[in-house]
Amino acid sequence: MKRLAGMAKLYIFANMKDITIQIPICIKQEQELTASECKLMEEACRTTYRSYAPYSHFSVGAVVELEDGTLITGSNQENAAYPSGLCAERTAVFYANSRYPEKAVRRICIAARDKDGQLCSRPIPPCGACRQVLLETEQRAGHPIKIMLCSTQSIYFISSVKDLLPLSFDDSFLALDI
Repeated sequence: MKRLAGMAKLYIFANMKDITIQIPICIKQEQELTASECKLMEEACRTTYRSYAPYSHFSVGAVVELEDGTLITGSNQENAAYPSGLCAERTAVFYANSRYPEKAVRRICIAARDKDGQLCSRPIPPCGACRQVLLETEQRAGHPIKIMLCSTQSIYFISSVKDLLPLSFDDSFLALDI
């Protein structure tokens, strides 16, 4: 690596290489779920009906399970001024963190319905903003948050938010002397 002179720090990297990032996902069918996993999936699917999605017609439901077993639900809430809406995952997590700040989030389960009102045929992952909020919640708790992504075809199980956001931005970057 060679540093060039000047006001800005500019680096030239001589030995560039590609890296591959893999995400471990366990895929199950509904009949393979435990009773508690079925309960979470059913609750996430029910919660999609409480969505307010008059613009996208894409209804999402999320259920957060706290360390003591408490379940908190959230659905996406849209607004004609699009940035003013909120995703289901953040609705549930923000409520859980504000109502039960001393209780860690253990799991989150997410389901979605398409514009025809049918459960989606493939698992729908959280958007980038939700991933960032989930990462902060995971770090706050000091342990991984397990993620279930539900669909009619299969259910994805992801062991940690870090798996969904492998090159994540966290508070450690805020302390850098740039």
